[in-house]
Amino acid sequence: MYTLAHLSDPHLGPIPRPQLRELMSKRLIGYFNWQSNRKGVHRPEVVRELIENIHAASPDHIVVTGDLVNLALPEEILLARHWLDQLGDPQHVTVIPGNHDAYVPGALAQTRRHWGDFMIGDDANGMIVFPFIRRRGPLGIVGVNSARATAPFMATGHLSARQIEMMELALRRLHREEMFRVVLLHHPPAPVREIRTARLVEAEEFLAAIARSGAELILHGHLHTGSLVYVDGAHGRVPVVGVPSASNPPGRMSPAAAFNLYRVGGKQGAFTCHMTSVGFTAPDAPASLIADRQLLG
Repeated sequence: MYTLAHLSDPHLGPIPRPQLRELMSKRLIGYFNWQSNRKGVHRPEVVRELIENIHAASPDHIVVTGDLVNLALPEEILLARHWLDQLGDPQHVTVIPGNHDAYVPGALAQTRRHWGDFMIGDDANGMIVFPFIRRRGPLGIVGVNSARATAPFMATGHLSARQIEMMELALRRLHREEMFRVVLLHHPPAPVREIRTARLVEAEEFLAAIARSGAELILHGHLHTGSLVYVDGAHGRVPVVGVPSASNPPGRMSPAAAFNLYRVGGKQGAFTCHMTSVGFTAPDAPASLIADRQLLG
């Protein structure tokens, strides 16, 4: 049995004090929003306790599906690298960016510079290219980048036709290798709840590729809520799973912080996948079991 842990949207805080020139962009709106609301929603002590629970579970691998930072300030991106080093080494942790990591033009280049060894593929020859493939135990992890700098008040995700085509080829290749295929992206590709300003624009094209090539599990974040839907795949229905923000304390409107553990077993044609959700349910209470269910098999 191979165990994979999934968390998302830690929105690490507090935000370093930005320089005035750094606010001459979409960041001005984001900074106001942080000071007026989000700094109470995303709490560093909640992230720390959640990570302690993940480490206590001793998963074989950890994936983070984006939004490590808030305004993509250079200092934020560097601090997120220190956080990743505490989470685990790059061989045991995989990261993809979210829309807040690409908040302004040029931010994604900074994430590649500082987080690159957490999102470099096995066959990439030192280059960071999306989608990437990382083989870990029985898993073939395919990292897709839906993050792009967008206009103010927009948080949409975007996938180029080339990236969708390359993802499909990667999934076909991993199927030939008889691996349990896990696709990571930040934006939800299947309807959970429709938020036009936060949707994956090319969701239809993404799902068509999954229907042609298949996958065993699709993981995402972005909506700050736990979710599970199934979509059509070439070899059977595919679970699509989202998790809440890793930093949201209990007692607020959004679901409290949680992470998922997936226990993968079996072999191609008879894979099994069992999901356990662990998180916070009440203020001042420790993290505990939230849900326990069989996804495949």
